[in-house]
Formats: sequence, C-alpha cells, structure tokens
Amino acid sequence: MHSTHLLLEEPIRMASILEPSKPSFFPAMTKIVGTLGPKSRTVEVISACLKAGMSVARFDFSWGNVDYHQETLENLKMAIKSTKKLCAVMLDTVGPELQVVNKSEHAISLEADAFVVLTPDQEQEASSKLLPINFSGLSKASNGYPQNFACSYAVKPGDTIFIGQYLFTGSETTSVWLEVAELKGDDVVCVIKNTATLAGSLFTLHISQIRIDLPTLSDADKEVISTWGVRNKIDFLSLSYTRHAEDVRHSREFLAKLGDLNQTQIFAKIENIEGLTHFDEILQEADGIILSRGNLGIDLPPEKSLRYFSLLRPIKTFNESFSEHNRSLKKFQKACGKKLLLTVFLFQKAAVYKCNMAGKPAVITRVVDSMTDNLRPTRAEATDVANAVLDGSDAILLGAETLRGLYPVETISTVGKICAEAEKVFNQDLYFKKTVKYVGEPMTHLESIASSAVRAAIKVKASVIICFTSSGRAARLIAKYRPTMPVLSVVIPRLKTNQLRWSFTGAFEAESTSATNESVLKVALDHGKASGVIKSHDRVVVCQKVGDASVVKIIELED
Repeated sequence: MHSTHLLLEEPIRMASILEPSKPSFFPAMTKIVGTLGPKSRTVEVISACLKAGMSVARFDFSWGNVDYHQETLENLKMAIKSTKKLCAVMLDTVGPELQVVNKSEHAISLEADAFVVLTPDQEQEASSKLLPINFSGLSKASNGYPQNFACSYAVKPGDTIFIGQYLFTGSETTSVWLEVAELKGDDVVCVIKNTATLAGSLFTLHISQIRIDLPTLSDADKEVISTWGVRNKIDFLSLSYTRHAEDVRHSREFLAKLGDLNQTQIFAKIENIEGLTHFDEILQEADGIILSRGNLGIDLPPEKSLRYFSLLRPIKTFNESFSEHNRSLKKFQKACGKKLLLTVFLFQKAAVYKCNMAGKPAVITRVVDSMTDNLRPTRAEATDVANAVLDGSDAILLGAETLRGLYPVETISTVGKICAEAEKVFNQDLYFKKTVKYVGEPMTHLESIASSAVRAAIKVKASVIICFTSSGRAARLIAKYRPTMPVLSVVIPRLKTNQLRWSFTGAFEAESTSATNESVLKVALDHGKASGVIKSHDRVVVCQKVGDASVVKIIELED
C-alpha cells in the first residue's frame, strides 16, 4: 500500500507525470464533502457519489424543509448500506444569511442600468423592480458597533450588493451585482450593473463590509438542530458566518444540553471580515475550520486585502517560507506604490497553516464552480485544488457542484483524482519535521505517542496505522502528523443502562486485558484485509493503551 512520494523540491522525471495512477481503495486521503440536493438525493446517485470518494454528506438548511432533508438522509443510509462505504453527516446552519424572498419561485429577469428596490416587506411579490429580503436593518445604522472596525451596519450609496445562487458566481446570466443608489426609509434603491436572470429556490444576498445584526445561531437553526439533528445524531455542525469565538462556545453549550449531540464536532465557517479578524480565537474554540472562499472573495476587496490580512496576528513560529513570501510581496507593493490583488489566497495559506499546526481540519470551498454546468474543470480550477492540498487542506467542500450541478458524481471523482495526484508530491517529511518543531519540547504524552507512531510507520513502510482510541483524540493526533498511509481507528463504545434498556453511547478508555486487545486487533486486521488496505506480509503499526501505558508496536503479517 505504501507508495513512494515524490518531493516537489526534487527533480521530477517528466515521463512519470503521464504514468497512470494505481487503483486504490482510498481515492484520496483528502476528504470530499458533498452537498446533497435536487441533483444528488436519489439512492442511485448517492451510491455513485460514495463510490467516487464522498466521505461527508452536507445538508444545507438554507433551503428545503426538514421532511425534504430527512428523505434525502434516508436515501443516504440505504446507499451506505448497499455500498458499505462510511459517510458522516454535516448539518449546515443558515445563520445571519440574507436571502431574497421569492415565494412564487418564478425566474426574475434583471436588466443592466435599470433600477431595483430591496425592501424588508416580505409580503411583496418578487419582480424585476422589487426584491423582498429577510432583513429590515439594511438601511439603518447602529451605534452599538466598534468605530475602529472595518465593517458597518448600514449600506450607503456606492456600496456593492451581490445576489445569486450560492452567492455571486461570476456568470453574467445567473447572478447579479448591484450598486446602491439611494436609501428611502427602509428600502434600498439600487442600479443593476449586469443583465441576469435569477432562477431557482434560493437567492443569497451579500454586501461587502456590512455586519448583519442577527445571531450566528438563529432560533430556526436551534429548532432544526434540536429536532432533525438530534434524531439523526449528526456528526458535524457547520456553523455559518462564525464571527467570534463566543459563537462557537454558545453553540457548544447548546449542543451539550441536547445530550445525544455532545460528541458532535463544530466546524466554524469563516465567511467575512469579522471572522477573519477573530480567526485565532475561533480556531482555539472550534473543532475544525471551513474557509468559505465564495463569501470571503466578496467581502475582501482586492485593493484592501493586505490591510485586512495584517489583522491576522502572526503565530509564534510562523511558516518561514510564507513569511519570506509575504515580506517580498510587501516590498513589491511599496515599489509599485499601490495595493496588490492578493485577496483570499494569502488568508487561505495562513489559515490552513494555523489549522495544521493546531491539528484541526481545514476545509476549502468553491474550487470547481464551472463543473456545476460542465463535465470538466478549468485548468485554473484543477490547479487550485492541487495547490489547496499542497497547502495542507484536509478536505474539499462541494456546494452547488453537487447540490444542483449536472455532474455530481463526475465532480467528486475528478476532485478526488486531482487530490490524489497532489498528495503524491506532498512533502510529508518536511511537513512532519515542521509540525514536530512547532509542537516543541517537552511534548505531551499523547503528542509523543502519535508522532512516534507516524514516524515508525513511515520508516518501516507500514500499510496502515491501527489506533485504539476512546474519544477519537488519539486518532486525530496521529492524523495531525499526516502519515502517508490510512489510519484505522478502533473504538469500543460504552454499554450503559437506565434499568429499562441497554444502549451503546460514546466511547471509553478501555481497561482491557492482553487477550481482549489481541481479539480486537484481529477484528481490525480482518477488516483491513477485507477493505483491501492490508495484505499478506504487510507491516502494520499499532498504537494502543495497555493498562496505564500507551505503546506503539510494529507487527508483520504472515500469509
């Protein structure tokens, strides 16, 4: 299973690039999150998505009701059972998202240079001249916001507003950008800047640099989580528009009260300047980060990107190559006498690096937008996916591409193949050394065991690392060091009873005997063989707890 990983710093034999990749049970180590919707909710399509490499199914509650998503989830369960492919469930909250209220769901045609009014009166019918929105404070300033912050509450003449499906796509026919002309009471009069037809069930509205005075976890979100989320024991909560660490803490407290969701992980979705500014604090509280590049690309004006990037406080031992690159850019900027068009990529590199060093997953969005309508990505998109992997991204999130795109299965397959190719030249040795250096000494007990397991697996060319874990923390620490082989986690649930019924909940720190360990290890090895990740004469690294001691051992399999 172990393959020789090329290093980008070493010369690459050009002919080797054209050599076909060997088939593998894991299409890529980088995970793929697929959003399920109209074009990807049947058992057949979901099964194909799982086989293509989808490992997390995202349910976006910005649209669709609970019954609709429940039906889709039931289809997912059937697909998992038939394909024998595991898939986690992610609930994506709505949060303080602005939307055009189009009750009739009729297409709306907008002509360039014409005027359209945005109104908070949701009883009005959406048309080419009037667009009702779900927020009443767009034209009202607030005195409760810090004066020194980059965002404000109310729009003003000259501000840009974007409207489209899953935000502004750049297509002249499916999304529109407006310029605020004047404010009339609660209404905002705008000039249409491009001719477009808005079609579909959801039109998202976004205004750069404007703070929406709505809670990050709305009452509607809480209702969905406490009903649909609890019923289905969701694995991940994608917290949209996370702006402060307090947003994550509040959400975690809410989940803890629900009981069944106390192990649900919270992924903070960074979508605007406010989230970027408080990134360090948010990262400390969250279990993972989703970089919503579509929203960030709108919220970060190109000519101001360097100023906003400076709001990211540097970490203690920052990536040297990145720091040098940043200094070079600033020198060039000074020489040119103008701002550089840096926008999202600089923040992406810094944020992903910080996530890597913290051992928390970094998820990247909006990578192959063109595949919503086309069978192949553009060259720039393919390069973007590969660079995201080389930067250290843990997962790629597909939104419209699988939700309403024409080729959901092909998109997942294509992205997976690109990730797999990029992983072949990922400099794991450099990454390992950098991570160990960042952790420093003395290491904690678990960090030492995790890093030792990965180092041993790489040295002996193990086919897999088997980790006995209680809460999953040990397995996540091993993954933090980016082994080149799969990590097989063995979790034994705790058997509990309320004297009326028995149930399995969570996991526990096994005080197991040697005999128990050996029997469970045999089950794990048999599973690995059946899955195709382990074969005869392979070496396997095992990380487990024996009594009070954690051990790392190497075993070589016989026939």
